[in-house]
Amino acid sequence: MPTTTAETLSLVTRNVSVAPLVLLSTVDHYNRTESFKIENKRVLGVLLGQNDGKNVRVSNSFAVPFEEDEKDPSVWFLDHNYVESMNEMFKKVNAREKLIGWYHSGPKLRASDLEINELFKRYTPNPLLVIIDVQPKETGVPTDAYFAVDEIKDDGTTTSRTFVHTPSIIEAEEAEEIGVEHLLRDIRDVAVGTLSTRLTNQLQSLQGLHFRLRDIQRYLQEVLDGNLPVNHAILGNLQDVFNLLPNLSTPKSGAAGIDSKKADSELSHAMSIKTNDQLMAIYLSSLIRAITAFHDLIENKIQNRQQQEEKEAAKKEGENGGKEGDKKEVTPGANGDKEGEKEKETKDKKK
Repeated sequence: MPTTTAETLSLVTRNVSVAPLVLLSTVDHYNRTESFKIENKRVLGVLLGQNDGKNVRVSNSFAVPFEEDEKDPSVWFLDHNYVESMNEMFKKVNAREKLIGWYHSGPKLRASDLEINELFKRYTPNPLLVIIDVQPKETGVPTDAYFAVDEIKDDGTTTSRTFVHTPSIIEAEEAEEIGVEHLLRDIRDVAVGTLSTRLTNQLQSLQGLHFRLRDIQRYLQEVLDGNLPVNHAILGNLQDVFNLLPNLSTPKSGAAGIDSKKADSELSHAMSIKTNDQLMAIYLSSLIRAITAFHDLIENKIQNRQQQEEKEAAKKEGENGGKEGDKKEVTPGANGDKEGEKEKETKDKKK
């Protein structure tokens, strides 16, 4: 029975969250094997978590023995007996974590993914596929989540099985956040200020947005050239995205366009003023912070120099006091000896 558009939209709109533990386990699985030495070699594993129909939480995973022919993608081997044994053991440890799908290191979909997905239907009715890029080259989330659906074609031909992409995020629990922050404590540069950190984050966000817009442009161009079929669900989502964008364009002609032009110009002007005010506040706060830190540094150096000078002065006074004490001790003895000699000479003369 082919999947309806409503069912497809329900899969696309599901919230998929992946725990950082899954990313670390996948990278460890990839590095422990010799996949990084062989081109186009990937690793595969099972995803555990909860799936309530609206939200999908991937909280754990384990690796699975997997081999495939490099020349013939249709030839592959997956040890499903190992999957069943590990799944039973994980149920004894945590019954809440159920088998909800599988992952591989990609970085893109393969021709055999649909066949592997059919194998995982033995354990869950609608398995989730998460492609985890262990060597990300672009800015953004290194995960891509997919669900397999039956694609209904507009020309009435036979339906075909395909994957639909659903957005995914990296979400950590409180204990995981503490662990991740502990691992990243030595990576962060303490000397970098808040302004530099914010600008770096904004640059990465803009780069991620640029890559997504480029993918949308490439897809629409493929549809326009006739290389890809028209998918009304995707076009509807794109239309919703474009409708949410603010209208900053100014109409060029028309009587009714004058008011809208004035309104648009006021909106653009207001947004520019607000953005400039926010950037000015960030710049001034970072400048004040830098000046305060520089002032504290100078005060600290002055105090250290004063303390050093006081120590040197006290040391010199101690040395001078010791020399004067030695002089005073020698002088009375010497004078006493001379007076004793004079008295002795006087007595000898009297005799």
